[in-house]
Amino acid sequence: MTDRTVAETVPLDPRSTEALASRGLEYRTVATAGEEFDLYNATVGRGFLGERPTPEQVQGWRESFHGNRMVGVYDPRGAVPGAPVATVNSWVMDVTVDADSFLPMWSISAVTVSSTHRRRGIARALLEGELRAAADAGLPIAGLTVSEATLYGRYGFGIAARTGTWTINTRRAGWVGPRPTEGENPGRLDHIEREDIERDLAALNEATRGSRPGEIDGWPRLWTGLAGLTPGKPDPKVRGVRYTDAEGVVRGVLVYTVKENEADFPASTLDVITALADGRDAYAAIWRYAVEHDLIGTVTAGLRSLDDPLRWMIANDRALQVTERDHHWLRILDVARCLQARHFRVPGAVTFVVTDPLGIADGAWRLGVDASGTGVVEKVDGGANEGDQGRVVLGISELSSLLLGGVTASTFLAAGRIETDLETARWLDVAFTPITAPVLGYWY
Repeated sequence: MTDRTVAETVPLDPRSTEALASRGLEYRTVATAGEEFDLYNATVGRGFLGERPTPEQVQGWRESFHGNRMVGVYDPRGAVPGAPVATVNSWVMDVTVDADSFLPMWSISAVTVSSTHRRRGIARALLEGELRAAADAGLPIAGLTVSEATLYGRYGFGIAARTGTWTINTRRAGWVGPRPTEGENPGRLDHIEREDIERDLAALNEATRGSRPGEIDGWPRLWTGLAGLTPGKPDPKVRGVRYTDAEGVVRGVLVYTVKENEADFPASTLDVITALADGRDAYAAIWRYAVEHDLIGTVTAGLRSLDDPLRWMIANDRALQVTERDHHWLRILDVARCLQARHFRVPGAVTFVVTDPLGIADGAWRLGVDASGTGVVEKVDGGANEGDQGRVVLGISELSSLLLGGVTASTFLAAGRIETDLETARWLDVAFTPITAPVLGYWY
């Protein structure tokens, strides 16, 4: 697991410092001690249209943000000079690239710019500063989950994992999947307390994240929040169910809330907050529990994989409604390290000619894949070698989207997002086939 404290040692980008200073603004890191941290968190809350955080919430963040690199942009002429007019919060955590293959990722969050200071180049300075600082620190990739989908492509981010939001009409759905709590040597389901939810989520994430490209290793405050135990804002509605196999090993947990439907009582709605399962039986058990729950008419669940097997465990596909959207955006900073972290499905070689708006990953890169699926990347002059599959001209955003296999090269070719020949695109389609559709089950 990556050392998260790396981030707080990374210096601010001098180009962004200079750009903001030319606009009369100060660019500086924020310590967790003192009133400055309180004002920073109030600004973040306002930026996401939330309530002003309570003292208990701020204290909880103060304790959990150890090792993070919090940055604020300040206007000395403002009514409250100690409150930032823009924010960003970064740390380092692992992202899964392929089966049990991880990269340390510069994780970017809490990007806000006050509505009073829009169109002054602040967001550009913040994001470009984050990426240059991460690249200078030797991080191979950056990532974020976004509230605005049109902003980040200009900085080289690409959609790496899409998700589905599920709505299931339980009165029509039916169940045709496995029933692991029945028969010989069955597993069992038990209701658990929120403190157990917190521990189980952390343990199951660690056990399963290596099999899901796009996933992250998480952090303690994430599990606390999902379990409804956020300091200063606990959620008593959060419930949890644990699946234990026949040997007594915890293999799955379902975290959810229930909302009564006054217009159609007693057909209430069960909203899945998160679900983690280690193995098919655990997966089937926790989802059957949700779909067949007494007095529930609708199950909703967000951040689900686009190839989620739940669809094939429900008898009536028309009982499902799935809304797809972008979720996890990645940005390659080191082409060689990122591509070499993949396992490729067929041997061959191809040359990527990459353009990068920040110049971080500009250049031509030859990927050679041997019979074992191991890739070796070297910087070249831009031409394809004799016998190679071909040459691909693309932006760093497109390469970042291709990395996990969530989109095919043939799709990008048809969309006019890359330049290559059809044969090369088809080789890339097979070579980059993921172990499963990329997914990320959380926000950060």
